[in-house]
Amino acid sequence: MPELYLVEFKGNRRGYFFNTYYHTLTLGENVIVEAERGEDMGLLSKRVEHEDQVPPDEKPPSILRPAAEEDNARKELNDRDETEAIAKCRELVKRHGLTMKLIDSEYQHDRNKLTFYFTADQRVDFRSLVRDLAGLYKTRIELRQIGVRDAAKRLGGFGVCGLKQCCASFLKGFEPISTQFAREQNLALNPAKISGNCGRLLCCLTYEMEHYREALADFPKQGESYSTDKGEGVIDSINIFDDYMVVKHPNDETEKVTLTDIKKRDRQKKSFFQNWRSRTE
Repeated sequence: MPELYLVEFKGNRRGYFFNTYYHTLTLGENVIVEAERGEDMGLLSKRVEHEDQVPPDEKPPSILRPAAEEDNARKELNDRDETEAIAKCRELVKRHGLTMKLIDSEYQHDRNKLTFYFTADQRVDFRSLVRDLAGLYKTRIELRQIGVRDAAKRLGGFGVCGLKQCCASFLKGFEPISTQFAREQNLALNPAKISGNCGRLLCCLTYEMEHYREALADFPKQGESYSTDKGEGVIDSINIFDDYMVVKHPNDETEKVTLTDIKKRDRQKKSFFQNWRSRTE
C-alpha cells in the first residue's frame, strides 16, 4: 500500500495524495501532484498514518514526482505572473462594472488553468469577463466566488491574539457561530473585540466553548445570590482562568471568592445535609 501524504498549496489549500510511484520523499519539499487536466505543485506537509483521516468521499490522487529545479523555476514565474494577473483582472472588473472584490489569483503549476477568487454580496454574471481573460491569457479561466471567511483563510494573517489565524493553520472547516457563545464566555458584545479579520465572529468562540462550559460548571451561575462571611451578595463576574468569582454586596463592596473556597463551602454544605439526614432517619 503506497504511503499517504498531506500536501499544502497556495492560499492554505490542502489535499491528500498517495505516493503511488514510491518516490523517496522528504517532508517540507515541493512535489508535483496530479491535478484536474494536468499537474500542480505543493508542499509535502506530513505523512498520514491512518487513511480514516481522509473524508470518505475523497479519493486521493497521486504524487507524480519530487519537484525538480525547472519546477521551482516555473513556480517563481507563476508567482510573478499571478501578481500581474490579479492587477489586470481588477482593471477588467472595473471596466465591466462588476460588483465583486478580487481576493487572489492562482495558476495551476502547468499553467493549464488560471483561477481568480473573489467575494460578492450576490451572484455575478462574469461571462464577458471570463472571455476577456481567456483571450488575454490563452488558458482555461475559472472565477470562483468564496465567502469572506474563506477569503481570510486564503490570504492568511494574524488574529487579535497575535497568533496565526486558526482558519489558516489548523481548522479544517467552518462551523456556525452565534453571539450566544460570546455571552456564555462572558465577553462584551463589541464587534471589534469578537470579530476576526474576515469581519465575522471569531472561530475560537466555537471550539473554546466546551472548555468554558466545563470550567463554569464548577461555579454558581453569574447573577445568582451568594452568601459569604460579609453577608448576602450577587455573583457579578467569573474568572475561569484565575479560578475566582467576584461577589458584589448591596453596599457596592466587591469580594473575591476563590474556586477553592467555593468547593470547600460545597463540601461543608454537603456534609451538613448528610449529617442532618442521618439524624432524622
